[in-house]
Amino acid sequence: MLLPNAWDYGSAAMLAAHGFAAIGTTSLGVAAAHGKPDAAGATKAETIELAGKLTGLGVPITVDVEGGFSDDPAEVSDLVAALAALGVAGVNLEDGRPDGTLRPIETQREIIEAALGHGVFVNARTDTCWLGTGDTRERVSAYGHADGVFVPGLTELKEIAGVVESTSLPVNVLYQPDGPTLAELAGAGVARVSTGSLLYRASLRGALTAVLAVRGGDAPPIPTYGEIAAILPQPR
Repeated sequence: MLLPNAWDYGSAAMLAAHGFAAIGTTSLGVAAAHGKPDAAGATKAETIELAGKLTGLGVPITVDVEGGFSDDPAEVSDLVAALAALGVAGVNLEDGRPDGTLRPIETQREIIEAALGHGVFVNARTDTCWLGTGDTRERVSAYGHADGVFVPGLTELKEIAGVVESTSLPVNVLYQPDGPTLAELAGAGVARVSTGSLLYRASLRGALTAVLAVRGGDAPPIPTYGEIAAILPQPR
């Protein structure tokens, strides 16, 4: 399944109107829209508020909650319970930390456990490939009590297929414009393909292209995640 990621009500409503069966949110887009840093636990209130609006669109909504906005499993449990009460269908819970390290495995296992039991699909994301640290297979195995596992940064079909074979959980990967096609990913056993921040970044390119064309300028490339993150306020 292709899961497009929205950052506000308008983008989500547009996606729903074009027939996408489910919609996710992107933490980068939500953070940037509110002038806050991404992946720093700074947008809990904004994320909850947006989720409450999107559940009225009539399609399942899965919410990027970064690392749960807390290292306290009880607080993460309360967050997921609150999202469930709003009608959210799933959450994406990552193990990457703002300093570029990974949460200890046992801590992340406890946080995943706390997120379960609320009737919400818990997609356990490991940032081993994203951050270039840790053992992907070890993390995927450790998060086997989740409902699904997400490994952004995997691009080689053989490696993707190996992860799929290593777990009984449905595997989610991040779509890359220069990576495997949806058909190839499906052939490797991938259950869900997310667009992540791509749509938000493409929208910024579209805005820049339109305004630069007014003064005769050329279309810029899609900005990278790092380029967007660099112009946002930094974590305090």
